Amino acid sequence: MGRMGRHLLGLAVAGLTLATGGSAFAELGQPAPWEWTLQQSGSPVMDNIVWFHNFLFVLITVITLFVLALLVIVVVKFNARANPVPSRTTHNTLIEVVWTLVPVLILVGIAVPSFRLLFLQLDIPKADLTVKATGKQWYWSYAYPDNGKFEFDSLMAQDKQPRLLGVDNEMVVPVNKVIRVQTTGADVIHAFALPAFGVKIDAIPGRLNETWFKATKTGMYYGQCSELCGKDHAFMPIAIRVVNDQEFASWVEAAKKKYASGGTSTYASAAGPTQ
Repeated sequence: MGRMGRHLLGLAVAGLTLATGGSAFAELGQPAPWEWTLQQSGSPVMDNIVWFHNFLFVLITVITLFVLALLVIVVVKFNARANPVPSRTTHNTLIEVVWTLVPVLILVGIAVPSFRLLFLQLDIPKADLTVKATGKQWYWSYAYPDNGKFEFDSLMAQDKQPRLLGVDNEMVVPVNKVIRVQTTGADVIHAFALPAFGVKIDAIPGRLNETWFKATKTGMYYGQCSELCGKDHAFMPIAIRVVNDQEFASWVEAAKKKYASGGTSTYASAAGPTQ
């Protein structure tokens, strides 16, 4: 093996190491360096999205290899050298039926789990907690109508990690509970997106959209606004802290005192986390 071959082999091994080991360096609920797969799942919906993604990946790979094999066979077996007298075949009924029915069956096989996943995302089960997320230029406001109707703002914190994802006030929810998220926009269209939960829904002024998630693991989860909403669109992160029931109850009691202000929003400081 020459120098160039050894160099390419070394790059391949390094790339494989980064691809397979990159997730070990990632914290729960946030992207990993050199990540080429979907983020680690933190909800049943995302579990189904990951399964469907992997199913499609395998199916597409098989189809691609099959088509490649057919092309190779055609090139090798039916070239001008091997067939000096070209075939005058005009049609083949069996082949035409097969190449019509097989794609139809493949599409049906894709459609069934696709619709099941769509219904899972859109059919909101009975909620244990409702949180209203209002997109604003360029931060989020969260209201808890089930827990005293307090509201607070969540702005990106320059002095918190991870970079461009840390906020001063996180949304806090209990683990293993169905959380209904209602979204709207105060000025322009925003989008509430949490990759680890399989959640992405528009926040539109004058309209109330709903989605849901059920976090199965405690920890911090991060997302971002996914609708171009102005010059600071890239600085509008979403941070959700998932805690156990006891910690959530304690947080609610503290939040009622900290944020409740006669039904109006208490605005958080953009400089960093409040004490």
